[in-house]
Amino acid sequence: MPSTPSTPAKTQHPTTRSLLRDVAVADLDLDPDLAPDSEHDAVLSLTPAPGGPPLRAGGPVYALVRLRGRPVATVLTTVPAGADPAHVLATAFRAQYPAHEPPTSISGGTPPRTTVVVATRERADRLGRALDSLLAQDHPDFRVVVVDNAPRTPATRDLIATHYAHSVTYLHEPVPGLATAHNRGVAATDSPVVAFTDDDVVADPRWLSALTTPFAADPRTGCVTGLILPARLTTPAQVLLESHGGFAKGFAPRLYDPAAPPADQPLFPFTAGSFGSGANMAFRTSALRAVGGFDPATGTGTPARGGDDLYAFVRILTAGRRLRYTPDALVWHHHRETWQDLRNQAYGYGAGLTAYLTAVLCRHPALLPALLAKLPRGLAYARAITAHRETPAAGVPGAHGTQQHPWPRTLSRLERRGMLYGPVGYARARWGSR
Repeated sequence: MPSTPSTPAKTQHPTTRSLLRDVAVADLDLDPDLAPDSEHDAVLSLTPAPGGPPLRAGGPVYALVRLRGRPVATVLTTVPAGADPAHVLATAFRAQYPAHEPPTSISGGTPPRTTVVVATRERADRLGRALDSLLAQDHPDFRVVVVDNAPRTPATRDLIATHYAHSVTYLHEPVPGLATAHNRGVAATDSPVVAFTDDDVVADPRWLSALTTPFAADPRTGCVTGLILPARLTTPAQVLLESHGGFAKGFAPRLYDPAAPPADQPLFPFTAGSFGSGANMAFRTSALRAVGGFDPATGTGTPARGGDDLYAFVRILTAGRRLRYTPDALVWHHHRETWQDLRNQAYGYGAGLTAYLTAVLCRHPALLPALLAKLPRGLAYARAITAHRETPAAGVPGAHGTQQHPWPRTLSRLERRGMLYGPVGYARARWGSR
């Protein structure tokens, strides 16, 4: 969904972009019970990422590694011409993770009845791909709702009427803004859990079951987020974004409990960006409604440019509910492709960060003392996350050329400029809504 304010004039970076090679993306499933020296027999499947180009030898490959279907790691390696990609990737995984054990499952019985909300605006070509993956979920009881947000054409409505009339509910929301569109979906929900994803993802068949099972296992859980991996890495902008973290939050399950704040996050719960992302999240419907839903003055499509998901995460936690991150809930995200897209994202991330903090304090001023107590560390944290990043994490694109394409300082500056703009953007959105 498009943002409202314009981003400052772009600057070309041909040197940085010329160093970024396209990377094939693969999905590798292994059997961990087979002997370490039987790589060929241990491979259960190897496929391109959904919607991605075919795999090829003779270049870098970034692979999700599963153990009997469970996502456990990513590896990045070069597959020599003529080599078997499955053998090369399995060998690379065992070299990087020699003692990796299958993760522990979350028990909890049958996933609860769920409504999946997809907000979209003028992207019917991508929406169909996302809907096909959602309708193929193994969840036992769910429905899909598409919220058409301030459309300029009937393309989305026509797509639903022509191809999904009997399987997808169509809603029209005339007021622009991702948070407003999500609130429209929540208002139409009659299920105990409501999940959200974007129109530019392909959901793994087990995504919804994995995302919603924690609600059945723990009545205090108010929100669950999941793993987001790139479906394509074919342009310099896509490779650079994923080289520095992308949207993924790792392969270790995390439980965020306001009654037991995590020791490694002194700013908790105001480090909402570490909890997950709006492209892969679910809420207990009653808990989300109890905190007022999403703030309509935040989110893509408003002057605030973002922060709607972060606001909801913090409100759930400050209301005493738990938030859980589970890497079993996987969606493949089609990153934006151009350098200008990356610039817009950097600026929007910064704006969304401070816009959501402004929203929290405006709507819940009682949280101000807690935030002020953590402000000195918060400023250091804000600077750190936008700093010149020279060492990408292992297992993501860029590890093969760490010193060749560090995060450009221009993008860090844009993110900081966005942080300065965020409170102004939120105020503009609040004023406009009146």
